[in-house]
Amino acid sequence: MSSRARVLIFLISTPITAVLIVGGLLGAARPEAQRAARPLAVFQDVTQKIESSYVTNVNIDSVFDGAMRGLIDGLDSSSAYLTPEEVRAYTSNAPLPAGDVGVVVTRPYLRVVGVRDGSPAARAGLQTGDIIRAIGDQATRDLSAFAGARALRGAAGSKVTLVIIRGNVADPHPVEVVREVLSNDRVTGRTLPGGEAYVRVASFDSGAAKAMQSAIASLGGAASSGLLIDLRGTADGPGSEGIEAARYFLKTGTIATLAGRAESDRTVTSASAKDGAFTAPVVLLVSNGTANAAEIFAAALSGNKRARLVGEPTAGIAAEQRLVQLSEGHGLWLTYRRYLQTNGDPIHERGLRPDVPIEIPVIGFEEQPKTTDDVLNAAIKELKNPGSAKPAETAATAPPAGAAEPRTPGEPAPPPVPPAPPRR
Repeated sequence: MSSRARVLIFLISTPITAVLIVGGLLGAARPEAQRAARPLAVFQDVTQKIESSYVTNVNIDSVFDGAMRGLIDGLDSSSAYLTPEEVRAYTSNAPLPAGDVGVVVTRPYLRVVGVRDGSPAARAGLQTGDIIRAIGDQATRDLSAFAGARALRGAAGSKVTLVIIRGNVADPHPVEVVREVLSNDRVTGRTLPGGEAYVRVASFDSGAAKAMQSAIASLGGAASSGLLIDLRGTADGPGSEGIEAARYFLKTGTIATLAGRAESDRTVTSASAKDGAFTAPVVLLVSNGTANAAEIFAAALSGNKRARLVGEPTAGIAAEQRLVQLSEGHGLWLTYRRYLQTNGDPIHERGLRPDVPIEIPVIGFEEQPKTTDDVLNAAIKELKNPGSAKPAETAATAPPAGAAEPRTPGEPAPPPVPPAPPRR
């Protein structure tokens, strides 16, 4: 075996050691390391056979990168293997380009979770569940969510063509969007025709919690009898912003628990005496695109019996990642803490199940969207008469973690992706 292959085998073992260190299990790492050694022996054997028996000479760097991606893909949708180039870009602290298309993506494949209201992606008709097959000339088959999010950024005003696959349609659909600086309109409020107070949270980025309070205040007396908060497709923003927003609705109880592998990594945030200013009933509209801060906010209110959830199961993306640097400049973007529901179940990779599930069909690019909003109608009914809104006969299910990969034209169609929320 070449010396290069031996170095790569050493590097493959490094992430496993890093996982153990991050988990705070230094005192009990020996049995874990012994179990890890068995697959490393197999990897060494595979590498040797590739070098000696494959039909042509191989680029061992490409083999290594593929092996690393496969290793990390087996953890969760948010963790990623970073190449030396990606590590350098991250550690340089250079700001990302200002131009954005307005989507949050995840894995498997590069799948759209949330679409920002009024963004280039929203105007182009992208929906939760769409699979981005290519970004310009770059295929996304091997891109992590970390890398994919950066590939979507660019200079404001620059054009990029996204190749989209939706539902079980095999033919890719090219969509050209122009990157732009996204609007700061995070939260808006209005009174519906029936008099119901309605707040739309387009983003949970910095300042969203205060913006939500301002939007509710602008509704005046309309909110005193109850409030509808629309979190469908809301997938960006730090968890801390969702926690801060939840304080406005909770007088007592646990708002959020952030837990790692070690007990020392656990952080519990509880409501305090000055919290819970808003006391009227609340109904939350959720979807497969409700993730991150919005999902933490929904879990806090739902878990404390402070709000009912209407819509689809949420995305199950609620965790923190950090960079673990490896030898020769490689790195891991590793999930090390995840948010828990009030009952102790993780939100991450599981999501929240709505109290009133509504199945939303996938709308093709050439189809006209429904003129009625079934989720909103059910939420209004639930607000007026809690428990009266009937679940759909077939509830929407969370995105399957092992869905088959979408194919190129002429090949069998992939299975359906999660339903998308109605366009607003």
